[in-house]
Order: sequence, then C-alpha cells, then structure tokens
Amino acid sequence: MALDIDVIIVGAGNAGMSAAHAARESGARVLVADAAPIEWAGGNSYFTAGAFRTAHPGLPGVESILDGIDRARLDRTRLEPYTAEQYRADLSRVTDGRADPLLARLLTEESWPTIEWLRRVGLRFRLMYERQAYSSGDIEQFWGGLAIGTVDGGKGLVTQHTGAASGNGVAIVHAHRLVGLERSDGDGVRLAFETPHGVKRFAAHAAVLAAGGFEADRGRRGAHLGDQWRAAKVRGTPYNTGGPLDLLLKIGAARHGEWNGCHATQWDRNAPEHGDRVLTNRYTKQSYPLGIVVNLRGGRFIDEGEDFRNFTYAKFGRAVIEQPSSIAFQIFDAKTVPLLRAEEYAAPGASRFEARTIGELAAACGIDPRGLTTTIECFNSAVIDRPFNPALKDGKAAAGIEPPKSNWAQPIDTPPFVAYGVTAGITFTFGGVRIDQDAAVLDEDGRRIPGIFAAGELVGGLFYGNYPGGSGLTAGSVFGRRAGRAAADREARLK
Repeated sequence: MALDIDVIIVGAGNAGMSAAHAARESGARVLVADAAPIEWAGGNSYFTAGAFRTAHPGLPGVESILDGIDRARLDRTRLEPYTAEQYRADLSRVTDGRADPLLARLLTEESWPTIEWLRRVGLRFRLMYERQAYSSGDIEQFWGGLAIGTVDGGKGLVTQHTGAASGNGVAIVHAHRLVGLERSDGDGVRLAFETPHGVKRFAAHAAVLAAGGFEADRGRRGAHLGDQWRAAKVRGTPYNTGGPLDLLLKIGAARHGEWNGCHATQWDRNAPEHGDRVLTNRYTKQSYPLGIVVNLRGGRFIDEGEDFRNFTYAKFGRAVIEQPSSIAFQIFDAKTVPLLRAEEYAAPGASRFEARTIGELAAACGIDPRGLTTTIECFNSAVIDRPFNPALKDGKAAAGIEPPKSNWAQPIDTPPFVAYGVTAGITFTFGGVRIDQDAAVLDEDGRRIPGIFAAGELVGGLFYGNYPGGSGLTAGSVFGRRAGRAAADREARLK
C-alpha cells in the first residue's frame, strides 16, 4: 500500500492537536482523524475549564503568555512562582509517590516551556481569577499552584487548536473511528477507520494515538473500575470508549498505570449522562471545601478541607459513588453561599435546595433528618475558634470528629441553608499503555513498537488514586509535543 500521509494522529483533542502541531513544525504531512462527528469535535478537552497546571516564574514573568492584560487588575494580583520541583512534589504527594518517575520529571520540567510553545502555536491564555483566586482587601491572591487557563475555557482551547492546525496545513477528518492497527517493522504503519462511507485504510510512516481512555464505555468501566461505575455520569465525550486502547494492547503494547483508577468529580445530579456541549464544565461542584458533604443518611464521609480543592476534587468524586445510591449533598449556609463559584452553582438546572431549618432542608433533599441534624450539631461543636481564610490552608478545623475537617471549617448555623445534590462524574481513566521519553509505545519487554506513539489519557503511569488539578491538559500537550516530534523524526528517517 502506498503511503498516504507522513504522520497520522488518532484523536483531535488537546493531546492529539499538540502532536499535530509538533509533527507539522518538523515538516511532516499530517492527518488528524477523530472518531466523533464534527459536532462533537474536541474530545474531552472541549468539556474542561481549559486549566493548565504548569511550573511558572510568577508575576511578572507570566505576563508574556497572557492575552488581553488588564493592567490595573494585574497590579493588585499576587501570583507566586511555582517551580518544577514544587509541581513534582505535589504530583508525588497526591499520588502517594507512585507516579512514573520519568513521566513525572518530563511533565513538570517541560510544563512551562510547553505553555510558551503553545502560545507561539496560537493558543490564548489568561489568569483564572474566578476559579483560582480569592480577594483579600484590594489583593487578588492565587492559591493551590494553578492559575493559568485558555481564553474561553475548553471551547476556546479546541477552537484555537483547530484554527492553528488548519492554518498550518494539518488535515482534519471526523467520524473516522479507528478499527484496525497493524504494527510494521518495515516502512510504516497501517490503520483502518470506520466512516459513514465505509472502511478507509491509511498507511503512514508513524502514528500517534491520542484517543482517550475507556471512561465512556459502561461495560469497560464495570470490568476495570467496579460495578458501581456502570451508573456513573460521563463528564465529557461519549466517544472515548477504549477501542484504540484495546488495539494497542492487541499489537503487544504494555499495560501501565492504575487500571482500576480514574479521575472523577462531584457532578450535579441533574447533569445528562454524557457531556453537555453548552454547559460543559459548569455541572461540576467544586466549592465543597467551604461547606460539608453528606450522604443520604446525613453522615459526612470525607475531610472536605483536607487540602486545596485542586488536590482533592479528582478523588472525592470516587468517594461519592461509594455512598448509598451514589448520591451526596454539599451543604452551605448564608455565610458561605456568597463564596460559591457562580459559574458552577448558578448554572441552569442545578440540583439546588434551600430551607430555613436543617430539618426542612433534609426533607427537601430526601436525607435522613435525624442523621443530618446530629451531624451538623456535632460538626458545629467541633469547629475551633480561628480566623477563616479561603486563600490559604487556614487550620480552621473541626477537630475531634470523624472524619475531621482540616481547614476552612465554619459552623453551619446561619439560615437560609442551601444544599446541592451531586453524584460522580467520571472524567478519564488512569490505566493505559507504557511510553518512553519520546512517547513511543513500549511492549512488555520494554522495546519500542516501531512507528507507534501515544499521548493523552490512554497513556498510563502518571496518575494514581488522585491527580493535581489542571495536569491532564498539560500532560497531553507535553507528551503530545514529544510524540509529534518523534513521529516526524521517524518519518524523516524512513524517507
């Protein structure tokens, strides 16, 4: 079969498009093929807030990548440097030291150079004040090591990637589902795609698979994560069903990472079964450190103030799915409601309940009234007398109860009381294939599978049990860039 293309990228999300930019910059002819129809373009990336966790020099160094600077606001902004060492320490801490050392080093050390490269490619970045900063007097203080995101969030990220790639000569096709993948020790790789017009076959010098995990497939979720995950809501695209991952395993790719683990958040109970292209990330409910989270029995089951939200939200969704009926409620009072992130808690159709008493709130939610009343009475009695400051770990704890609340504990005693119903929204799965420093896919003996590279959510080994917020998009771009360059280099050597 004649070679139709130099490098073919499977998946048109952030990781795939990063690979496409890098391969095209290296002079390769590039085709991006995505399983979804064009109306679902962008994969899971479209449904994100566009947040990129990256090492950075702090202000004013970050200004170089920002779009549409508001000088007056920037002058009252506090954004301290976040080093690659700090990033790697955060990644190690939240994954209990299990993150693949090579991948962790590359992710953290190359995060800022990759952001600068994406800016040159055509992405537009801003500071995420509404998500990652709290005001203290005239100062806007960023917290938790995450500050930078794309203009217009995930929607903007996809639009900017697509515009830059198309303008640079990258071909993009949709409704092309990968159904065949052949390794070749000769001059290239062969791929087959199911399309509305029948099966199409391509040959290329190299292929980069960046087509996501298996989170949108109910059967695979049940088999790998547990039966309760069959009922989980899917935060993003319905097209990440694990087919390309299975094809990689079929040709000998080594499994890597936590195959029974995933990223999941507290997700509005009223959300649809799959991502909503209009509201996208607004179904998430991530102001829980300001209140308490209870199950239908009225009992707490997490330390809501264990750490900054950036370091706990990806695991607390999994805690929710373990509760009766996989349901929980975030509860706030009149003191904390004004601090809730409006883009999430004021979203249309939010599962919101309000009452003048705790008993009335329990009845409205379907929570056991006695259980909730007892929980809140015990919690209020356990809150220590210390200043409250949501921009730092303030040590304002609810102590002597189980579980404790380590920070940001305030008595829930001022009506009206408000609750939001949540369930688990799965974002992506942690299990995948093993890659090396060039994002080449490795077999069980640690040898490269010729011509096959991978990036994004189908790469395993980086996240275990938990995840530092904003790392998914950054990892997709860091390893997508490496994959694209290496794929183009192979193409050049084979010509």
